[in-house]
Formats: sequence, structure tokens, C-alpha cells
Amino acid sequence: MVAGIFYGIKPAVAAIVLQAAHRIGSRALKNGAYWAIAAAAFVAIFALNVPFPLIVLAAALAGFIGGRLAPTIFGKADAHRAQSHPGGAAIIDDTTPIPAHAIFSWRRTSQVLIAGMLLWLVPMAALTLMLGWAHPLTQMSWFFTKAALMTFGGAYAVLPYVYQGAVTHYGWLTAGQMMDGLALGESTPGPLIMVVTFVGFVGGYTKAVLGVDDVLLGGIAAACLVTWFTFLPSFIFILAGGPFIETTHNKVGFTAPLTAITAAVVGVILNLALFFYLA
Repeated sequence: MVAGIFYGIKPAVAAIVLQAAHRIGSRALKNGAYWAIAAAAFVAIFALNVPFPLIVLAAALAGFIGGRLAPTIFGKADAHRAQSHPGGAAIIDDTTPIPAHAIFSWRRTSQVLIAGMLLWLVPMAALTLMLGWAHPLTQMSWFFTKAALMTFGGAYAVLPYVYQGAVTHYGWLTAGQMMDGLALGESTPGPLIMVVTFVGFVGGYTKAVLGVDDVLLGGIAAACLVTWFTFLPSFIFILAGGPFIETTHNKVGFTAPLTAITAAVVGVILNLALFFYLA
């Protein structure tokens, strides 16, 4: 019965993911250049199995070069969005002066980065010293740190990368288990990225990371570690990078790479929808 429920959920999830690709694409793919980036990203991850981080870096580079060589083309997406979505009245909008606490400061940024690095380095060093670098818990912590650093476009974009690592490379769970986790995450309340907690639990349980006598505790420990190392970089990004991003409004040199990454994310999300469909 449970298997039947999951089997019925998957087609609906594929439709939801496809709708997400359309929603993001309608905002980001405003000319042929961005369409080409999205198509290239789809081919790269679907046909060539290129790692998601390389796709992000390539898209950012394309946007940076395009912003310098053809700013009228690579600046159109933001201009079009500003004109077509003026929005209503807001307490804080794009023309509101930046509040004092959100003004970029090297001193404040360095403090946040140092605190964040300590919160990451201490548990990572402890895991490495106590369990060794090759232990599944250490590898999970390192892998999901990298995944968190690549979450451009949200969970839809990074989950194919998680699949590549967790299923294909490390073998923490099977393709079927990953599919069930994605379906469960999409059909229950909460952000889809929480599926990484599911990946951590299943991986910790099946790999008996704390021994065969404590498989449940091992699954819980892995789930907690994966959640910590996934969300910590996001908080660092927001607290340290938020004030800097506020200073980049309408600067093509900064917005063009980000918009190009968003275009690439559309292709990656389309790959995820196709992944559900084929499953």
C-alpha cells in the first residue's frame, strides 16, 4: 500500500517540478542568450552528467563575460522584470535607503565569516580526528557542505547534484530510496531541501555509521549532521553577503552572472522533472 502511494505521488511531483521550471524560466529567460545557457545546462547535466558546481561556474563566467561584452543583452532580464512587475506599496522596496544595520561593512562581514568558519570547522575537525576522513559521517558533512555552497536556485537545482553524490558516488542510498525521499519531500509541508535530512538518515542507517547495534542512532546522528552542514552556509551567506548584495542593485557586472546562473538552473530543474518522469 505504501509503495502504491509513493508510486502515485511521483507523476504529480514531476508536474510540480516542471511548473517550477516554467515559473523561474518565465522570469529569467528573456532573450536568446539566456535560453542558450538554459539549454546548455540541461544537455550538460542530462546527457553529459556534468557536476552541478561546474555548470554554475560556467554559467557565472558566461554571464560575467556577456555583461561586459553585451550589457544591453545580459542586462535585459532585470530591466524587464522591474518594468513588468512594478509591485504595490511596500515598507521596504528597491528605492528605500538601506537601513544602518544592513550597510556593508568589512568589519562586520569578517566577524560573521570568522564565527561561521568556527561553527563549521570545530565539528568537522572533531569528526575527522575521532572517526577519520574516510568515515561516512565525515564524508557526509563534507559533501553536504559543498552542496550547500552550490544551492543557486534552491532545492530543485541542487538535488540532482545530491543524487549524483549520495546515490552514484557514495552509495549511501539507492535510486529508489532517493526517489521516495524526493516524492515525500515534495508532497509534505516544509522546504524541499529537507530531503537531505532523509538522505542523511537513510545513509547513516544503512551504512551503520555507529555500528550494527546502533543503526537507528546512527541514522539520527547522520540526519542531524547533514542538516547542520547543509543549513549553516546558508545563514553565513545571508548574514555576511546580504549587505553586499544590497549594494549591487542595477549593476550589470554583478547581476548578469547571477541571472545567467538562474537561467542555467532552469535547465537543471528541467532535468529533475525528466528524472521523475523517467522513474
